[in-house]
Amino acid sequence: MTSQAAQGERRVATRARDLGIPFPGISGRYGALTDVPGVEVGYRTLIEGEGPHAVRTGVTAILPRGRRGVGVPCAAAVHSFNGNGELTGRSWIDESGSLSMPIGITSSHSVGAVHSGIDAWVARTAPDVAAQWMLPVVGETWDGYLNDINGRHVTPAEAEAALDAASSGPLAEGSVGGGVGMNCYGFKGGTGTASRIVAHGEDRFTVGVLIQANFGSRTELRLGGVPIGARSSTPNPMEDDDWFQRERERGRAPGGAGSAIVVIATDAPLLPGQCAALARRGAIGLGRSGTAGGHFSGDIMLAFSTANEGALTSSFPESDRAEYETMRLVPWGRIDPFLTAVAEAVDEAVWNALVAARDMEGRDGHVSHALPHEQIRAAVAQMNGR
Repeated sequence: MTSQAAQGERRVATRARDLGIPFPGISGRYGALTDVPGVEVGYRTLIEGEGPHAVRTGVTAILPRGRRGVGVPCAAAVHSFNGNGELTGRSWIDESGSLSMPIGITSSHSVGAVHSGIDAWVARTAPDVAAQWMLPVVGETWDGYLNDINGRHVTPAEAEAALDAASSGPLAEGSVGGGVGMNCYGFKGGTGTASRIVAHGEDRFTVGVLIQANFGSRTELRLGGVPIGARSSTPNPMEDDDWFQRERERGRAPGGAGSAIVVIATDAPLLPGQCAALARRGAIGLGRSGTAGGHFSGDIMLAFSTANEGALTSSFPESDRAEYETMRLVPWGRIDPFLTAVAEAVDEAVWNALVAARDMEGRDGHVSHALPHEQIRAAVAQMNGR
């Protein structure tokens, strides 16, 4: 099995900006979620075999405050653009406005394994945190076209390995981590990331995003108004072939089925309600490339702020004395640049996932073709009037 973590999965290949796409806004140093100070990301990539039991899956792990900050709350919120999907731990985020545990993203049928793996990892690395209670956050998208999704190939140990590999710095994209078996707009999809620098008076803050892109139908994909998906001659067997009907004896899989998990981080001091506003703008970022958000696509956004460390705590009380916490925040009237940054960065992350992906053959000979770079360059030329 090709099981990769740490080294070999942090290489950054061609990105969307390299093909001339004129994204607005100022990117951070790496153009990644890890541009937000303290955020760490790790991958576990699983690629093995051919035929009905081919493995094309993995785990993406995110530590909002790095290893040292496990158990320390961040202000957080979740937005479900379309609820045909899963994100564990949401009820506690809704209740408390906070997130203090690692985040995992994986295949739809591997949520339980990753959840258990996060529990085991926290118990091993932060036993004081594990002594109270743990509510890991695990999101999923469906990789059953390329991957033997019911084969239980993701184990708790794979989730632990992804967390052990988590670090800062540049991130690999495309078919890595949980994004291995994913498809986007009828092309090969996967993991994408991007960031924006936001000026707030004399201060500068970062907004970073990471997406597991597995959404959109081929005809929806547009670049600056150019219908790049509809014009593409690249084969699209996932939508055009009767594979689902042959294998399951029921209707054809509709275009756009799949899902997207979007993680949004910032070091700007925000309240949970303001994180919710950022999470809602993640859907606008998805829509910039054309999707209307199909019924069979569970598109869920999680946003958190790493500022205000020490606030929003929820530990067992040690005495009866009065306790209070305070939070610093960007005023609501100054929030718009952060909302814009989210929409811009999510859009760029989608394109980075598409650009980084390569053709992949998975289970039972199923093939997902990457979006050819020359088609993107041609669309950019048309946008520029050439």
